[in-house]
Amino acid sequence: MPETPKLSLPLLAPSQAQKHVTVNEALARLDAAVQMTAISRSLGVPPAAAVEGSAYIVPAGAVNAWGGQGGKVALRQNGGWVFLVPQAGWRAFVTSESRTVVFDGSGWVEDAVAVAAGGSAFAMAVREFDHSVGAGPTSSTSPELPANAIVFGVTGRVIATIGGTLASWRIGVAGADDRYGSGIGAAEGAWLRGITGSPLAYYAPTPLLLTAEGGDFGGTGVVRLAVHYATLGLPRPV
Repeated sequence: MPETPKLSLPLLAPSQAQKHVTVNEALARLDAAVQMTAISRSLGVPPAAAVEGSAYIVPAGAVNAWGGQGGKVALRQNGGWVFLVPQAGWRAFVTSESRTVVFDGSGWVEDAVAVAAGGSAFAMAVREFDHSVGAGPTSSTSPELPANAIVFGVTGRVIATIGGTLASWRIGVAGADDRYGSGIGAAEGAWLRGITGSPLAYYAPTPLLLTAEGGDFGGTGVVRLAVHYATLGLPRPV
């Protein structure tokens, strides 16, 4: 069956019977490819109960009905699977990761804003996480500032009131504990927007440090934090 060159949409043939079958198949592929949302790009076994119209980016080494289809987009259609071959420039939002990936002609690149022909990329991302505030004068997060990343800033919001004797709190890193804000309220809904004066590179995974002001943390409360950063992707091996 003849197909369109870019999206491989099936074309109607002259005097074709049951034209609606071909048209409906083309519409189903468009429904998946336009404003693409993929449920996962790490699932290697086709889900038995996949929803009609759902799409998955097939990882290398996938098995069963996805065997040998690595890198393609698997579309659930009429109880089976149709595989879309991506072209350079295709973008998809992966819902299981809450991130965008771009196909560069060879593979899917995370968070890419720009991708060069040889695979090097400029990526921008947000890493969001919830931190349960510990007791004492300070509370350190896990190492959430990524290695080899240029951090533009940190934002956050108190989503469960922070207990203790503190009047306010500040946030930064060891050696610069107010880099991303100070005088932040402890009540639910309090927020911060800390912009790095000059984009700052971190070369190792680094935790954020919360420091109580005017007292101590009481061991209760949750802050939702987000690190806004960029990374530089290397060219592909030759």
